[in-house]
Amino acid sequence: MRLRKPAVLVTAALAGWCVLAPVAGAQPAPEPPPAPPADAPPAEGPKTTIDANGSYAVGTEIAPGVYQSAGPIDGGACYWKRTAGEETVDNRLTKKPSFVQIMPTDTTFTTSDCQTWQLTNAPMPPEPGPGSLLGELTQAIGSGMFSGGPR
Repeated sequence: MRLRKPAVLVTAALAGWCVLAPVAGAQPAPEPPPAPPADAPPAEGPKTTIDANGSYAVGTEIAPGVYQSAGPIDGGACYWKRTAGEETVDNRLTKKPSFVQIMPTDTTFTTSDCQTWQLTNAPMPPEPGPGSLLGELTQAIGSGMFSGGPR
């Protein structure tokens, strides 16, 4: 007579072996980092181009420096303002191409109805003096004298 092992013991032994076998390195996969908001500045740092109306935080949203714009959009007037805290440092309303030096101490730069502002490597151009403004006015009204009344 031949002895046979009951099938239940063999199955239980195999099942027990599988349960006791360690799983190598099984850890849950880490969750991916959340996506940045759509309006967040790029990861490489503050922008050097300002292409839309709005107020921008200096140092975080835009880099300080000298910016240039080709002037107003659609024949209107270009407005910009620099602020440090609650104080207006400088502002302009112009129909001409414009430069602005945004300082590291500025907190915000606001722009409205201007063409794209681009950071330049150029120094800030000199402000026109009173003589050049008088020259522009003379060209606008013409040279010659005007009398105040009939002769």
